[in-house]
Amino acid sequence: MRRRPDFGTISLNATLGVLAGACLILLTMPTIVVLMVSFTSGFSLRFPPPGYSLHWYAALTDAWQLQFAAYNSFKVAAWTTLLSVVLGVAAALAIARSKRLSAAILDSIFMSPLILPGLAFGLAALIFFALIGLPVSPLTLVIGHTIVCVPFVIRVTIAALTQLDPSLLESSASLGASRWYTFRRVTLPLIGSSILAGAFLAFMSSFDNIPVSLFLRNAGTDMLPIRMWQDLESLLDVKIAAVSGVLIAITLALMLVMERLAGLSKRLR
Repeated sequence: MRRRPDFGTISLNATLGVLAGACLILLTMPTIVVLMVSFTSGFSLRFPPPGYSLHWYAALTDAWQLQFAAYNSFKVAAWTTLLSVVLGVAAALAIARSKRLSAAILDSIFMSPLILPGLAFGLAALIFFALIGLPVSPLTLVIGHTIVCVPFVIRVTIAALTQLDPSLLESSASLGASRWYTFRRVTLPLIGSSILAGAFLAFMSSFDNIPVSLFLRNAGTDMLPIRMWQDLESLLDVKIAAVSGVLIAITLALMLVMERLAGLSKRLR
């Protein structure tokens, strides 16, 4: 006979449900408000909107400053993702199955950018580049973004490698395959979806990064998050809400694609 839940269990489940619902509302309501404001027919950021229109989305076609900043952000994020995947996969292969103390130390070093505050890292990177005589440029942006994005690729790839059956690699080696051949034909196909998930996280983290970009960009390298922040602070431009709406739609679409291709939610567990 099935045991009926007692009052304590019911109370705990109800409390957790209320807290989960409150957290969900707090996390989603700002996004919903921004989306609603982006369709306003007025000329100011006001909620609720006086009416609804696509005027501000159409105005983005003439917002060349925002387009230029978006292009810079995409270019930096693309190069950052490429470097993060190459360096992150190489580091994960060296760390994943090693029981040496040096592997644990390297793992801690690679993960440290996730612990260090972004503003502190950006300032430290600016001082370092100044000391070695490297002026701020798109190159310094890519280097800085790569340092803070590599941990995402490493962590997801290590998780996939630890679940890989060692007998597959041993069988490949016993049949005379080289390490490079084994990596291309055995390891890479099995962990490819995890690498793809890590690349997605690295791209989104780079594209949306403000603290590092704030210190490592120059006057000719305008980044979209910083441009949006400056325009919102000084002009309260409604086009910023429209840009946010576009970014939200693109992010949701990319998440659905990644969930379809790589099972992103499973890789992050």
